[in-house]
Amino acid sequence: MSFTPVLAPYPLARPRRLRQSAWSRDLVAENRLHVSDLIWPIFVHDRDIAREPIRSLQGVDRLSITEAVKEAKEARDLGIKVLALFPHLDERLRTVDAKAAIDPNGLIPTVCRAIKSEVPDIGLLVDVALDPYTDHGHDGLLVDGKIVNDATVEMLIQQTLVQVEGGADIVAPSDMMDGRIGAIRNALEATGHHDTLIMSYAAKYASAFYGPYRDAIGVKALKGDKKTYQMDSANSDEAVREVAIDISEGADMVMVKPGLPYLDIVQRVSETFKVPTFVYQVSGEYAMIKAAVEKGFMDHDRAALETLLAFKRAGASGILTYFAKHVAQLLRN
Repeated sequence: MSFTPVLAPYPLARPRRLRQSAWSRDLVAENRLHVSDLIWPIFVHDRDIAREPIRSLQGVDRLSITEAVKEAKEARDLGIKVLALFPHLDERLRTVDAKAAIDPNGLIPTVCRAIKSEVPDIGLLVDVALDPYTDHGHDGLLVDGKIVNDATVEMLIQQTLVQVEGGADIVAPSDMMDGRIGAIRNALEATGHHDTLIMSYAAKYASAFYGPYRDAIGVKALKGDKKTYQMDSANSDEAVREVAIDISEGADMVMVKPGLPYLDIVQRVSETFKVPTFVYQVSGEYAMIKAAVEKGFMDHDRAALETLLAFKRAGASGILTYFAKHVAQLLRN
């Protein structure tokens, strides 16, 4: 049953009455941004350097394990509940078979253990995909020029288990292989990891906005493109099908990626499925704002807050954003 609002004519109705002061605007705000909405993606590396600036992501560094622990403590103190971990590996560890992804003593399991030993009450989200570990930069195994689905899924299962055994709380398959959510959920159940959360990158589009991220994880030259597994930006119904499949296979939460160019998808997914729906404000979105601010074209804090509120308005339960630490400080102040 639809609701038809009753509207008084001017001058009985003056909508500006509600906008005339800061307190009245706050009083009737329809959406609010809270620090608990934020997931902070951080990049960790295996080099003996505390912090290494990422050229294409102004203000974002690759961190040593020690620095990652420090940042986890600060995140907790700011009220950020979850960190998302992404690796930058030595090039010599990147291979065609991505074997470093399933090393129980690899970078991500080691970082998880280090953070959990010092900051046990912060949630750790880990990426499940092979692109940081392959020498060709793809999210899956490449055989005769094609990404093979089922063999990749077997690798993703192994990658998931070593990360969860290292201390990860949420596994986030970002690879877009068919059937991987069900396979991972079954493996988690079979190994006793009943409480591990899955946040599926359910609607991940083949996007131009990922460039700085690939720089951050050290993908030098992607061989071909990712359009055979990531989604076509022309499609919306396809996103609904993908999300439905992942929920049916055992995903606890779903994600839309990128963010701002796909607000319609965020809204459609959140309204259709009524499950926790997250959105990733990706590297290209962040870099564009930083570049515009550097040129003096916009205000940094207003732009950051406005874009994050747009995600909340579209129905997002939470947001992965490189602005998380700075915005948490703004919200505290």
